[in-house]
Amino acid sequence: MSNSTSTGQRKVDVAIIGAGTAGLAAYRAAAEHTDNLLLIESGAYGTTCARVGCMPSKLLIAAADAAHHQQHTSLFGIADQQPIIDGKQVMARVKSERDRFAGFVVDSVESFPDNHKLRGRAEFVSPHVLSVKTDQGTILIEADRIVIATGSRPTYPAFFNQAEDRLVVNDDVFEWDDLPESVAVFGPGVIGLELGQALSRLGVRVRVFGVGGSVGPLVDPDIKAYAEKTFHQEFYLDPDAKVHSIQRVQDGVSIEFDLKAHPGERHQETFDYLLAATGRTANIDTLNIANSGLVLNDRGIPELNPFTLQAKSIEEEENGNPATNPTSSHIFVAGDANNYIPLLHEAADEGRIAGGNAGQFPTVFSGKRRTPIGVVFTSPQMMTVGLNIRQVEERCQHCFEVGEVSFEDQGRSRVMGVNQGLLKVYAEQGTGLFLGAEMIGPSAEHIAHLLSWAAQQRMTVPQMLEMPFYHPVIEEGVRTALRDVNAKLNLGPAMIERCLDCGPGA
Repeated sequence: MSNSTSTGQRKVDVAIIGAGTAGLAAYRAAAEHTDNLLLIESGAYGTTCARVGCMPSKLLIAAADAAHHQQHTSLFGIADQQPIIDGKQVMARVKSERDRFAGFVVDSVESFPDNHKLRGRAEFVSPHVLSVKTDQGTILIEADRIVIATGSRPTYPAFFNQAEDRLVVNDDVFEWDDLPESVAVFGPGVIGLELGQALSRLGVRVRVFGVGGSVGPLVDPDIKAYAEKTFHQEFYLDPDAKVHSIQRVQDGVSIEFDLKAHPGERHQETFDYLLAATGRTANIDTLNIANSGLVLNDRGIPELNPFTLQAKSIEEEENGNPATNPTSSHIFVAGDANNYIPLLHEAADEGRIAGGNAGQFPTVFSGKRRTPIGVVFTSPQMMTVGLNIRQVEERCQHCFEVGEVSFEDQGRSRVMGVNQGLLKVYAEQGTGLFLGAEMIGPSAEHIAHLLSWAAQQRMTVPQMLEMPFYHPVIEEGVRTALRDVNAKLNLGPAMIERCLDCGPGA
C-alpha cells in the first residue's frame, strides 16, 4: 500500500475518491491516459453490490425460493412438503458466497500498483487539494483533476432510533449468523420488498410498512395496485401505514400501528428487529464539499452534466453558464455519489465516463447513456424499462397509446404455475416508437432486457412485432401487449405532423 509513514504531500494528475463500482471503473478509464493517478478508499475494499447489495440479497432470495417451491408443488400433483429451514446454514452460505464475490473485487484492487492506492478518509481543503487522514498521519494530495465516487449509505428517519440496538439496515442483515423469528420492515421499495419476501419465505414473521403508497419502483397505478394485492396475499404489506409508536422492549421492538384491514384500530406487535429500508443517501457530506468550489443543490449534491459527469463550479455559475452544461470544472461525480441512477451498471458506466474525462481533461466527451432498466427480484418479479407512464404523459401528452397483457391466462405461465402478472407497454402515436414498459410478472428480468434493447435501438412497435417469438414461451405475452398497442396506433403522415411537438427527438 502507498500509505505514508509520516505526514506529507503528493501531486497527481487524477485523484479518485472511492473504490466502489464507479471508482474502479473511473480508475481503469483514467489509467488509459495517465500513470500519475491515485485511488483513495476509507473503508474495506469491495463494492456495495458485492458486500451488502446485489449479490448477498440474491443469495438470500435463492434460499427463500427453494423453500417456497418445496411448499407449492400440489398444483402439479406432487405433495407439498414443509421444508426444514436451518437459519445458520442459510446465512453461512450467504456470507461465504458474499465473501467470495467481494474477494474478486479485493483481488482486483490489490493488483493495482502500490503507488496508485491510498487508504484513508479524504476531505476537500480547496478545489484542487485533498486532505487524506490515514493510520500513519495526514497526507495532502494536490490533484489536477478529481473524481468523486464515494457511493451511498442507508438512511432512515430519526424516529427509528427508538428501536435502539434492534434497529438494523440491509447491510446488517448479511452479518447475521442465524435467521431471527420476526422482523418489521420499513420501506416497501426494492430493498424492503426483496428482503421482506425472502425472510418471510424462510419462516420469519414479517410485516412491511410504507408511507405514501409506493410499491417498489412502480409508477403505473394499475400495476402498482396489482403488486400490492399480490404481495399482501403472501406477507403483510401496507404501503401507506399508520404507525403510532416504536419502542425498545425487553423482547425486542414493540410497534403500535393501524391494521391495514381495520383503519383506526390500533394493533401492537413485538419484533426481534426493525429493518430500515427507507432509502440511501450519497456520501458527499463527509468530504467537506463546501471547499470544493462546486455548486450544490438543495440536498448538498454537486450539480453536474449527466452525460459528461462534469460538476459545475461556483465560478461558472457566477458567469451565467447553465448548470446542465459545465465546461471548465476539473471535478467529476460518478455512481451513487451523484444520486442520479443508483444502480450498479449505471455506476460502472458513469465511472468510465467520469474517469475517461478526468484522464484526458480539458477534453471532455459526452458518454453514451443506456436506456434505463430496473429489475426487482421479488416473486413475481417487477421491471421498468425506458420511460414510465408519468414521463410518457409529460413528454407526449395525448400522443401515445398503451398496450397491456395479463399473465393470468398466458399459456406458458399457466403451464409453469406462475400465472400472476401484468405488463404495460407505451408507444408514440404517429411514429409507433416504443417508449417504455412496466411489469410485474414471471421472467420480468428477461423481458426487461428484450424491451430495453428494443428501446435503445429506437425500434417501433411494428418493427418489434416483426421479431421472432417461439412457442410456447412466456415472452409471447410481450407480443400480445405489443399487438394490443399496435392496434391503437394510427401510423401515417397526418399523425406524424400532429405529433411533431412530441416526436422521437423531443
